[in-house]
Amino acid sequence: MPDWIPATPGLLRRVSAGAVLDFMRASQAVTVTEVMAATGLTRATGIAVCEDLMERGWIRELESNRAAGTAQKGRPARRFELNDRAGVVLGLDIGYAKVSVVVSDLRGTALGRAGRPFAASVGGAGRLAVIEDVALAALAEAEADPNEVLAACAGVAAPVDRHGNVLATQEFWGLFDIGLKTALQERRGWTVLLENDANLAALGERWRGTAAGVDDVVVILASERLGSGVLEGGRLVHGSRGSAGELAYLDLVEGVGDTFGIAHLARSWAAEAVAGGEPTALRSIPASGLAAEDVFAAAAGGDSVAGRILDRLADRMARVIGTVATMLNPELVVIGGGVANSAGRMLPDIRKRLAQFTATPPRVELSPLGDAIVAAGAVRCALDYVEKNSLDLEIGARARP
Repeated sequence: MPDWIPATPGLLRRVSAGAVLDFMRASQAVTVTEVMAATGLTRATGIAVCEDLMERGWIRELESNRAAGTAQKGRPARRFELNDRAGVVLGLDIGYAKVSVVVSDLRGTALGRAGRPFAASVGGAGRLAVIEDVALAALAEAEADPNEVLAACAGVAAPVDRHGNVLATQEFWGLFDIGLKTALQERRGWTVLLENDANLAALGERWRGTAAGVDDVVVILASERLGSGVLEGGRLVHGSRGSAGELAYLDLVEGVGDTFGIAHLARSWAAEAVAGGEPTALRSIPASGLAAEDVFAAAAGGDSVAGRILDRLADRMARVIGTVATMLNPELVVIGGGVANSAGRMLPDIRKRLAQFTATPPRVELSPLGDAIVAAGAVRCALDYVEKNSLDLEIGARARP
């Protein structure tokens, strides 16, 4: 087969419809002239696409708001806006210990959220049941019917190839190969897209984070374990089996040696320091409750033990980012995950040390999205699917007028 797809009339209609919806998602009321400028469509095609989408319920035409008494020749320009409640999408963040779900309208505005931990001993069927229950709880909070779901995207902590198949060659990755797409299609009729969680973090960061407008970016999820999502030229890099961005090679990197993340190591190193008898404010915190945020707070208060832990973490992250920058040469590396909310004190040291480990140091920033970064990317992925397939999707039975 050729590696190109003929530009048939049907394909052009789909591409045009997707482009118009993408523009309207980020806009308020727009005219056909504005649609033409944003999408490159001719006036005749722009009008035809808008009327087609309006007939299908995706957009609506607004009444003329010509001010009374103003002199204006001719008919006022037609204005259209997105029907943002034509349906909803789901963004799921499925980790080892818990699942979080966000319900969003077609502008990407969150309408409802829910989350729940998995029981320690729960198997595949049990995890599926929890995921479905959490999704329904999020829909209930959003006052949305399950029939309104146009697409769902789930991020999992395992490699996922371009076709949505989990690479289950390791026992941990196999925990996420539970037949989620088939189960939710059969039970709820939902289209479910699977993607690696770090890849979705990269999409979410480029959509609503510090990577907005940056085409070559790596996002490193850095809380418990290190994993990365790679965007090159604005497109996700998957690799042949979905494992592009995996950081297992860090086992071989001097000064790193594993893929443990900032939160995990901050806790572990703090516990070692306390057990060793060093004087530190961290000793006042019960060992079972010691968290990375406590270490960051103690360091900010001048605690020398906590400060040395942050120095070690900064050196380690500089080495990690140095290897990523040497191999991939991104413009920007973003440290993401829940730990990013507290890790600002490390950032100047990481930047300062980076030139020791790569000849092409990128800009380094922290994500403002916190632990919502994966769900944000999942919502964006689901919205992209809806826009691409708008001519094939039927709006749910309870879609808002």
